[in-house]
Amino acid sequence: MTYRSPTGTGPRSRHRGNRGRRVANRWASWITFAGVLMIILGVFQAIEGLVALFNSDFYLVDAEGLVVNVDFSVWAWVHLILGAAAAATGAGLLKGNMVARVVAVVLAGVSAVANLVFIAAFPLWAIVAITIDVIVIYAIVVHGRELKT
Repeated sequence: MTYRSPTGTGPRSRHRGNRGRRVANRWASWITFAGVLMIILGVFQAIEGLVALFNSDFYLVDAEGLVVNVDFSVWAWVHLILGAAAAATGAGLLKGNMVARVVAVVLAGVSAVANLVFIAAFPLWAIVAITIDVIVIYAIVVHGRELKT
């Protein structure tokens, strides 16, 4: 016999709230967190792209000091496009869209690689962005199914 508390919060009713309503799984908040992080990351990527576009002297190295030797205007557009896509995907994650989950994992991976290549120009930001990308990938891959329940 399983113990059931008078409030209805025992083992048999752990997914039900008061009055029999279904309570969202607490792990689903990881996806919400990932969506918010994607939006923030998208805004920060866009800011980084704008800085590279308008003030390339801000960075620690010239274009020749980067892993991939391209002009900062190319990196600016890469970061702007990644930022816009990440922000839009973050909004899709907040709505629980399955396609947004797949796109978010791909974008976070591409963003991590882009920031790894761009690490010589601004190391602190690149490390922060890669860390956020890894957290987003973890949240979506491990806890992505929780939104269905």
